[in-house]
Amino acid sequence: MISTTMATALNEQIKWEMYSANLYLAMSAYLQDAGLTGFSHWMRIQYQEETAHALKFYDFLLSRGGQVTMLSIDAPDANWSNILEIFEETLSHEQEVTRRINELVHLAKEERDFATDIFLQWFVTEQVEEEDSVHDILDSLKRIGTDATGLYQFDLEL
Repeated sequence: MISTTMATALNEQIKWEMYSANLYLAMSAYLQDAGLTGFSHWMRIQYQEETAHALKFYDFLLSRGGQVTMLSIDAPDANWSNILEIFEETLSHEQEVTRRINELVHLAKEERDFATDIFLQWFVTEQVEEEDSVHDILDSLKRIGTDATGLYQFDLEL
């Protein structure tokens, strides 16, 4: 049986994962409208991953005898000036997700909840990959700068 404190924290993470999904879907729509279908596709995949992450937490919480509470999800801001700003926000957002996962790991260790600690290790590894992926895209976007041909080519790659 999972503690009430841990169940509350995991429910909050489900909410955060769903917020992340909505944020990435909003970014996908912005990029689609801008004619950057490759970048839009990349963000839509991120949306799907975040939804899958929320369901991992959901299923885990239920498997431990916890109660899932679907919390209200705030609408993400969708006011970006350009693609670089989108990916800078994406990196910042992923860093916040990493911070939240680390806090959950810390709580699991404090509670001596070894099953949750083990479960969370997958997310720790996932966050390293997520941040690295966004760093790579940001680095490429900075190198491309305002070169429309370079941006077009990169969009095709994604």
